[in-house]
Amino acid sequence: MMKIYTKQGDSGQTQVYAKEVLRLDKDDALLECYGTLDELNAWIGVIQAKLKTSTPANFVALQGFSSELQNIQQHLFAIGFAISDQAKLSDDMINALELSIDAMQMEVMPQTKFILPGGHPVAADVHVARTVARRAERRLVSLSKVHDVHPLALSFVNRLSDYLFVFSRLVNHITEHPDIEV
Repeated sequence: MMKIYTKQGDSGQTQVYAKEVLRLDKDDALLECYGTLDELNAWIGVIQAKLKTSTPANFVALQGFSSELQNIQQHLFAIGFAISDQAKLSDDMINALELSIDAMQMEVMPQTKFILPGGHPVAADVHVARTVARRAERRLVSLSKVHDVHPLALSFVNRLSDYLFVFSRLVNHITEHPDIEV
């Protein structure tokens, strides 16, 4: 059995497995970026779990997004790996998000005003994930100034925040909760 604790991080540094093994401070830009991507991935997991376990009839239409959200989680993990080692990212990741955004926008009323986070509790969670995606994007930009960041990582996280915005609107639409307009 592998122990979860090594005691090697007690001094504020940790080991990162990149092309070569690195020992970095835990507040290094690379680790800050990893942490934000991990937080975003966790929020996507929260949303996915709530969609899977919700029983109202109108949630049946949203449960189909479960596999899409799981793919997004896999892509976020791949982005984290790509910024430490090799990029295994493709345009297909971004194209899939764009297709889904377009399909979701066909289901909701056109947006004519700014929208505040809220509505249905799941939509509010999606908005939280969206804000974490925006932070992850900022962290990737900061990291790109000192470390190689694959351009598709930035594009994916940028598009993911758009996806999450439209998905929150779709959740509100399907659950018959109005968007909160400014």
